[in-house]
Amino acid sequence: MPAFTVERLSFQHLSELPNAWQSADYLALLNQIDYENPEAIAPAELADMTKMALTDLEPAEAAEAVLTYTAAEELTKGQIDQLAHQMQTEKLWEENPNFALHQKFFNATQLLYDAYNGKFPHPQAVEFKVKITASSPDDLAALDHATAATLLRLLAPGLSDRALLHRLFSDQVAGGEFPEAASILWQFTPSEKTADSVVYDIISSDYWLEDFKFADTYEATLPAA
Repeated sequence: MPAFTVERLSFQHLSELPNAWQSADYLALLNQIDYENPEAIAPAELADMTKMALTDLEPAEAAEAVLTYTAAEELTKGQIDQLAHQMQTEKLWEENPNFALHQKFFNATQLLYDAYNGKFPHPQAVEFKVKITASSPDDLAALDHATAATLLRLLAPGLSDRALLHRLFSDQVAGGEFPEAASILWQFTPSEKTADSVVYDIISSDYWLEDFKFADTYEATLPAA
């Protein structure tokens, strides 16, 4: 059973995810809501102009436009209409049962929250660096193709027993299939790899991993493959 020492190196909150909205996204959204000649807008002004254009709409109409852009492939028009009203008061990136859409709901709400100056729920994510040191080179090899499930199993011991991850997914954390993991860890990037350790930069919702800010250095194991 691969064994590791896990050390939290940093922890911070994010109000938006890195690179969630690009110039191409703003242009596409402006075109979708029939904004006149968005291609003439300077790239540095696209974000602000998109937010201004959204506030020309009613909040539910703006929410419908953003959800249509971000999740039309996964949602029907009727679902989008319903969610556009719900997201004015509900944290869809936490409360909606469709885990696979949580990151898209977060990004959609973040844009609307900024545009409407707080009329939508305040989205908050967490970003932290964690150093994972293996007890042997063979154990470190278990992280060569680490998945979200792998990393969550190493992060879980740093959370209290009352943490949501343990309460909802104790069996999955212990081993076996864990398809929801990819919808819980939104981004994870390895860096600073040595012969016996690797540092990961991890981004998730504070809903899942806010309590990791309290994590001290601890020991963790992975289930045998």
